[in-house]
Parts: sequence; structure tokens; C-alpha cells
Amino acid sequence: MGYKRSRDEAMVEVKTEQPASPYIPMFEGFRKELDEHHDRREKIIKASRDITASSKKMQVASIKHRVRSLGQPVPQFVNKNNTQYWETIDKQYKSIAADVQGLNAYRYERNITGGNQEFMESLTFQHYLETQTLISYDESKSRIAAMSGEGGPVLLSPEDFILGVFDLIGELMRFSITSMAMNGKLPAGKPKKYKNEKKDAEDEQAGDKMDVDEEAPAASETQQPRIVLSDLREIRLRLEMFEPPPGSKFADEVEKKMRVMRECVDKVEKALYSLTVRGKERPKGWMPEATEGRRAEVESY
Repeated sequence: MGYKRSRDEAMVEVKTEQPASPYIPMFEGFRKELDEHHDRREKIIKASRDITASSKKMQVASIKHRVRSLGQPVPQFVNKNNTQYWETIDKQYKSIAADVQGLNAYRYERNITGGNQEFMESLTFQHYLETQTLISYDESKSRIAAMSGEGGPVLLSPEDFILGVFDLIGELMRFSITSMAMNGKLPAGKPKKYKNEKKDAEDEQAGDKMDVDEEAPAASETQQPRIVLSDLREIRLRLEMFEPPPGSKFADEVEKKMRVMRECVDKVEKALYSLTVRGKERPKGWMPEATEGRRAEVESY
């Protein structure tokens, strides 16, 4: 027994005297880096979800609060209601700005893409309501960079911008259908006045005009306002000309959104056709009731 006890004690002493492996500190460093990576990734995913949720709420608020006109500032009460959502988006971009700089901008690109796309949909939608134009990629990138704060600009990839424009078509479809159901017409911008380019030349040759020219009516100086369907068709045409790199994940997403985009434009066309053709069958001054089929049919889109 004494021999066995002394042998065990000797083995314990040998074990305690063995030097630590030189690889242990290296693997501990790897573990620390992986823990930081997972924590950073979860932080970015949460921020992306919050940006997505706030962006959706801004879009709903713009339609719910009956923004029905184009080419003019959004009503003050709508901006006031959306202030809380803008603050949330601004806060979330600032919170992750330092974590997505350098190579990390591409490392976590798939984790922030959902928030970027939804924010682009909201930003382009509000910009369209106010100006009846499509916001540019450079301006969109600058807006996110300004919201990123001192941590550095959060990357907005061209892919996220384009996919956000695809989503904009769906939002414009809902905006158009709701406006037709509520107001009985498709939203349009304001008439624009333009200057006749030949006016100056005609003034110079006024002495050479014949009497028949003087009696001719002046050309109209008012340009007919563009309706939202014309803009939808124009955007559809531009997007159909776009060719993403074949075989990429981006190409698969474009293919899916392209199909949905075409369906959205078709719905607006059919709704306007129904409103125009069937609307003539209604008596003058007729307004749809909230429970009538036409409104239900239109709002079902």
C-alpha cells in the first residue's frame, strides 16, 4: 500500500511539473475572436430587424394617414408621427457603424441587407411622394452615411439599393389602389408650366408673320401631370433592362422580385381600367359605400 501511494504521489508531481502547451494561448485567442464575432453578428442582426420594423411602420403611416397627392411635401402630422421611427433607425445605424468598417462591411453584409433594403423602400417611397422622382444611389448612400455618426459610414451596396427599388413598386401599388378606393382616381402630380423654346425666335421674326399666323391660337404652356401608373411603367421598363451577374444569389433575388414587380404594375393597370370603364356606368355623383364590392375588390390588392 505504501508503495502504491508513493507511486501515485510521484505521478501527480510529474503532471504538475509538465509545461503548458504553447498552443493553448493561441486557441484561447481564437475562442475570444469567435465570441466577439458571434456577439457582433447578433448585434447587427438585431439592428437590422429594428430598422426593418421602423421602416415598415413609416410606409404604413404614410398611406394610413391619407397621403394622396404627389410632388409636394408630406403633411406635417405625418412627419411628426414618423419622427419616432426615424430616431430608431438613426440610433440603430449609429450603434453598428463601428462594427461594419473595413472588411467587416462585407463580412456582415448579409446580416444588414434586410434592414438596408427595407429602409431603401421607405426612403425612396417618401422621396417619390415629395418629388415624384426616384432618389439616386449616391444620395441614398449619403443619407445612410449621415445617419451612421462618428463610427464611420454603414455600407449601402448597389444590390441593396436596387432590391429596395424593386420593393418600392409594391408600396406604390398599395398607395395607388388605396387612393383609387378612397378618392375614385389615380394619384397624379401637379401640372407643370414649360417655356416654348421657339418663342424667342418667333419674337425676332414677328415682323415677317402673316395675318393667319397672328390669328393662330398660342400653344399650350401647361404640361399634363404624370400619373403614378406612368411612373410605374417607366420604372418597370428600366428594371427589366437590368441584367444581374448570372448564377449569383443577387440574380436569384432579382428574378423573384421581377415577377412580383410585374404583378404589382398589372394590378394597378387592371384597377384603373375597372375604375375608368365600370365607373362610367355609375350615376353622376355616385360614391362607393365602405361595404360595396368595388371598394372591397380594389382594396383586396
